[in-house]
Amino acid sequence: MSRFKDFSILFPARLAGWVTRREGAKFLQLRDNPPEPSVPSAKAERDDWASLYIHIPFCRSLCPFCCFNRYLLDEAKARRYFANLKKEVQMYIDRGFKFSDFYFGGGTPTVLMDELESFISFLKASFNVKQISLETTHREINPETLNALKRMGVNRLSIGVQSFDNNLLKEMGRTVGTGEEAMERLLMAEGKFETVNADFIFNFPSQTVAQFEADVAAFKKMGIDQATFYPLMPSPHKKTRLERKFSRVDTAREKAFYDVITRELYQGGYQASTAWCFSLGNRQIDEYIIDYDDYVGVGAGSVGFLNGDFFVNTFSLEKYDQLINRGNLPLVSWRRLTAREHLRYYMLTKLFGMSLDPEKFSRRFGGDIHRKLRLELTFFKTFGLIREDTQISVTPRGMYTLCVMQKEFFAALNTLRERYIEAQQ
Repeated sequence: MSRFKDFSILFPARLAGWVTRREGAKFLQLRDNPPEPSVPSAKAERDDWASLYIHIPFCRSLCPFCCFNRYLLDEAKARRYFANLKKEVQMYIDRGFKFSDFYFGGGTPTVLMDELESFISFLKASFNVKQISLETTHREINPETLNALKRMGVNRLSIGVQSFDNNLLKEMGRTVGTGEEAMERLLMAEGKFETVNADFIFNFPSQTVAQFEADVAAFKKMGIDQATFYPLMPSPHKKTRLERKFSRVDTAREKAFYDVITRELYQGGYQASTAWCFSLGNRQIDEYIIDYDDYVGVGAGSVGFLNGDFFVNTFSLEKYDQLINRGNLPLVSWRRLTAREHLRYYMLTKLFGMSLDPEKFSRRFGGDIHRKLRLELTFFKTFGLIREDTQISVTPRGMYTLCVMQKEFFAALNTLRERYIEAQQ
C-alpha cells in the first residue's frame, strides 16, 4: 500500500515536471528586436494590473550556487546603476505604466542604503506605493538598517539564510556569516515588518535530511512569520561544478526533504502561501508571478511578462548603461507565447500559488477554463492533485507536484540566465 501511495504521488510529479521542463525550454527560444511594451487600453487608469520587479545585481561576496545576475560590489558602478534604474523606470512612466507593488531582488539590494532610500523616495514620488518586498542577507542586518528599511516603507523583508548548519554553509561557499548569526538577525527583524521571511535551500548535494530537519525545527521554534524553501535548481554549468566537488545532484531525494516541510510546517501551524512558501497567517509573498498576471522587470538581468510577451533585459552592466543613456529601454530579447503556452503558464503560476480563480481566467482569456485546459485539469483531478468548488485549489497531495513543476520552470530560466551572463548580452 505504501509503495502504491508513493507511486501515486511521484508519478504525476515526474510526468508534470517533464512537461513543464519541455514547456520551460521554449522560453529559451528568444528573438531579437523586442516590441515596445504597452499598457492595455482597458487597464490604462489602473495601478494594480502589473507589478514592478527591481533587480540590484551587486553583492559583497558571490555564492557559487546562485544563478542570478550579480557582480561583486563596486561602489562607483553601483551608484551609476541606481541612477540608471531611475531613468529606466521613468521610461515606463513616460509610456503610461503605473505600479503599486514593488519587489526588490538581487544580488543584495541593501549594499548601498543611501541609494536604496533615494530610489524608494523616487518611487513614492512617482507612484501610489502600496507594497514593497525586499530581500537581503543577514550580513546586512543591524538595528540601523532595520530602522531605515522600516522608515522607507518596506512591508516584507526576506533574509537569505539557506541553512543554520555552519558546516553546510561552508560547503555551499556561503560566506555571509554563521547560522547562529542568521538566527540572531532574524529575531532582530521579527515584528518590525508586516512579514519577515527566511529563505532556505534544500537538496544541496552534501545536505542530509537530518540537517534539513534541524533547520526546519530551529526555524519553527523561533516563530518567524514565513519561510520559503527553494529546491536546488542549478544552471547547467553550476550543476556540473557542484557535482565535481560533491556528488550527483539527486532529484530522487527531493521528496524526502519536501516531506519534512509539509510535516513540520504545513501540518504544524503554518499555511501554504505557495507550494514552497509557508506563513503564519496571511502574509505577503515575493512571487509576483502569482499575485500579478503581468509584471515589468527593470535592471540588468531582469525579465518581464506583459500581455503574453516575455521580455529579457540585458545582463551586461556596460550595455545596460549604454542603452539607458541613449534613451532606450534595455530590452534585448523577447518571445510571444502561443495561446496554448500562455494558458499553461497562467495555470502553472496560479496553482503554484495554491489556487486558481476560474472567473479571473475567463476574464483574461475569454473562455471557460474547463474547455481551454480540459486535458490538464483532467490530469490533475485524476491524481487528486486539485479540488474544485468556487476556486480550483491544490490539495495536500498535489503540493509536491506543483513544487516540482515550478522548479523545472525556474531551472529553465536559470539556464537562460547562464547563457546571457556568459555571453554578456
